[in-house]
Order: sequence, then structure tokens, then C-alpha cells
Amino acid sequence: MLKDEFPDISISKIRYLEDQGLLAPRRTQGGYRMFSEDDVERLETILRLQRDEFLPLRVIRQELAAPGANERRRKRALGVASDEEEVDAAELCDRAGIDQRLARELEEFGLIHGRSEGGERLYGELDVDIAAACGQLARFGIDPRHLRTFRSAADREAGLIEAIVGPALRARSPERRRGGVEDLELLSAHAQELMHLLFLRALRRLPST
Repeated sequence: MLKDEFPDISISKIRYLEDQGLLAPRRTQGGYRMFSEDDVERLETILRLQRDEFLPLRVIRQELAAPGANERRRKRALGVASDEEEVDAAELCDRAGIDQRLARELEEFGLIHGRSEGGERLYGELDVDIAAACGQLARFGIDPRHLRTFRSAADREAGLIEAIVGPALRARSPERRRGGVEDLELLSAHAQELMHLLFLRALRRLPST
């Protein structure tokens, strides 16, 4: 069922994902794994998140467990991971819980990126999630101009990782591209962990309350 879209899928990889707690198929009394339609859909989502969004397994596990992520997972399972559904500015504001003024400021400072079509701005689902996160921070008085540092830091991290694995990802050899994806997964996980630790250390320098 999965070979056409994921020719590299193997029994060992599926069992590895199970060992990592990402899959939990039912077992027969004889120990055979029985995959339901939901199990197959979940596996497809995991494989697409790895291939299309280069997410490490730890992040995929969080994404699958996140409340309210069912609709995004359903769309990804239908192959929309790299071709997001688009919404207009009004729907972006409604779904993200922000007003038009904040949406304009977020785009002005490069935190969300829309495109023009037929006289209106259209935004991807990732922009909706980013706008929602920025809206939560805005409640603490953090304006979009202050959030440029997050965008700049993310761009620098992505640029560094792209310089390392980019040649492999663009290689003609399927084996080399596969190795590039694996390296990207490891690098992104290590980079996220480092940023988390550095941020935690910086917070510990704050005066105790």
C-alpha cells in the first residue's frame, strides 16, 4: 500500500517507528502486527512529515499528540503537507484569534508571508499557526517588531543547516538524498535541543521572584 509513494519503506523502518512510540499496531495472540486503517494513515503522516517537512521524530511525536492537530494531520495524510490550504486575511485572523492590524504588522515584519491573488492576500496554514503564536505573545505586550529576532534566528539556523545538507538533498543519487534527509533530521533535532538549552540558561539568569 505504501510502496508507490514511499519506495524505501521497509519492515525494519516500521518496527523502528514502533520502537520509538510513534506506532502501536494491534498484536494477535501469535504476535503478528495488525495495522488498521488509522494505523496506516498515521504511518503515512509520519513518513510525509519526515520527507516533506524534514521533522525529527521527537517533533513528529509532539505533532501527532498535539490537541487540535487532527485536521492538520488529516490534510497531511491526503498529501497536502507541501501544498498547504490557503486562507484569506479574514479567515487567518479568525482562526489565529488576532485582528487585522496585528496581521498587517506580522506581515510587515516578515513573520507571515502572504501572496496576492485576485486583489486579496492568501496565507498558508503554517502562517495561521505562526500568527496564533504571535497573538499569544502580543497579549504580554510583545509586538511584532520585537519578534523579528525569532525570525532572524530561525533563518540563520536554517541557512547553516542548508549549507551542510543542501548538496546531498539536491543530489541525483537517491541514496545520497536519503542520507541527506537523515542528516537533516539529526541536525535539526540537535539544533532545536541546543536552542532550547541556551534559552533555558538565559532564563535562569533572570532574578528570582
